[in-house]
Amino acid sequence: MKQLVECVPNFSEGRDMAKIKKITTAIEAVEGITLLDIDPGKDTNRTVVTFVGSVENVEEAAFQAIVTAADVIDMRNHSGAHARMGATDVCPFIPVSSVTAKDCVELSHRVAERVGKELSIPVYLYENSAQNEERKSLPNIRAGEYEGLSIKLKDPHWKPDYGPAKFNAKSGATVMGSREFLIAYNINLNTRDQRLATDIAFELREKGRSKRIPNPDSPNLLDGKIVRDENGKAVIIPGLFKDVKGVGWYIDEFKRAQISINFNNYKVSTIHDVFDKACELAIERGIRVTGSELVGLIPKEALLMAGRHYLKKQRRTTAVPATDIIECALQSLGLNDLYPFKPEEKIVEFAVGQSTGKLSELTSDGFVDELSSNSPAPGGGSVAALAGSLGAALVSMVAALTHEKKGFEASQDEMDAMGNKAQEIKDRLSFLIDEDTNAFNTVMNANRLPSNSDEEKIAKRKAVLAANKYAIEIPLEAAELSLSVLEIANELVKKGNPNSVSDVGVSGEVALAAVRGACMNVLINLSGVKDKRYTNRKKKQVDELLNEASKLERKIFRQTLKIIEG
Repeated sequence: MKQLVECVPNFSEGRDMAKIKKITTAIEAVEGITLLDIDPGKDTNRTVVTFVGSVENVEEAAFQAIVTAADVIDMRNHSGAHARMGATDVCPFIPVSSVTAKDCVELSHRVAERVGKELSIPVYLYENSAQNEERKSLPNIRAGEYEGLSIKLKDPHWKPDYGPAKFNAKSGATVMGSREFLIAYNINLNTRDQRLATDIAFELREKGRSKRIPNPDSPNLLDGKIVRDENGKAVIIPGLFKDVKGVGWYIDEFKRAQISINFNNYKVSTIHDVFDKACELAIERGIRVTGSELVGLIPKEALLMAGRHYLKKQRRTTAVPATDIIECALQSLGLNDLYPFKPEEKIVEFAVGQSTGKLSELTSDGFVDELSSNSPAPGGGSVAALAGSLGAALVSMVAALTHEKKGFEASQDEMDAMGNKAQEIKDRLSFLIDEDTNAFNTVMNANRLPSNSDEEKIAKRKAVLAANKYAIEIPLEAAELSLSVLEIANELVKKGNPNSVSDVGVSGEVALAAVRGACMNVLINLSGVKDKRYTNRKKKQVDELLNEASKLERKIFRQTLKIIEG
């Protein structure tokens, strides 16, 4: 999957659109960046910008945004309703796909160091990037705001993590760090009673609620008398879900109350678990949940987690394409309740346009036409990867059909495991369709490098060697993955739904073709590498792959015919 980081910097300017435009233009000028949202506020005098890209691209875009904000915003003239301490007040980095929280922590350190050194702006690290517990909280760091910053910087306890401990009157200070993706989510109720929504929200949220003595004349806990300790403070009952905030409100447009939820870490407390519990709590109060609403964007993984959860509850297989899993999530959570949910707009990975004209995204006719042109790539390596992915798709289908076949209930877990593994292999082989072509182009580009000087000759030799080795490793991986397809097929032909045995047989044939085709591409590229130890090792791997694949295919073919012929 494409590497994706989200960055949501908050700038202390919400009224002068020309200044905001300069900042967003600097962000968009960085290649590979997609600007998702610009949200200015006049009363707060603050603009929240959301953009995404790879780690490298986001790193550069964030720095350029801070540079521009330091140029166009003067904190000495700033006032607004929102708490703030700098021109770029806060700059969080959020992992979305193929990026870890650790990657974003390291990213925040690099940007913070550069901002401190090159711009002389004090930078404090917060959330996952915080150097100590006290600095995890943004309000703790921002206490005193811009007006109190000059005094704060004189306190050794508040020495910035990066940059000088010196007051920058124009730009103030910046808070930076890695945090999880925040999901804003509303659960819809079939009531206009805001108090019922608030009552449920208090049960769900981590902060919980004040303990109350039930009022016998009212079923609503909010009507009970608050229990206080010896110091007169309300006794708090913790809520059910960690990293969840919640309130209840009434939406006049839809004539209903909603539970408004913020998920600070959807991996700790999942959307589906909170939704299911809200349904239970609503029924206890004589009302019901009619659906839900997503405010802003959501990572694909959050919906995949929900979809798998509901498929398992329905005793259906999760070994299906991601689109089917997402559709199950949308229906189960009722995300179309108030208005149509558009995945291409609401799911981060889809909204940033990860479709980029890849070979694997072409129609079958389009791929065949491209293949038949006079260009040397795509070629046999891409076709081998495609054949392997087709074989993986077939065994996944058979595993799914067996999972849901009456009489095969005892093997459901095993079929799910096989099907999910096949789905993973299918997706990786689909990626290798394009990567094999990219590897070929890399070899061609390396061979075109100049070699006029000794330095250029050395650089070219290194580039050609690296490119040739990559052009070997890609089809070798395709061959290994295709062998795994044969291994799954060998199990399925014995344990799967006999009505689908011919599909298993076909998967064995195309997987064998994939192994052989990929191995041919390994061997032809070995000629570009002079390292005998390396080439001999790869030839041995190829021999082992071909022998094992042939053995498995023969077993699958014989067993398939045996079952078909009775």
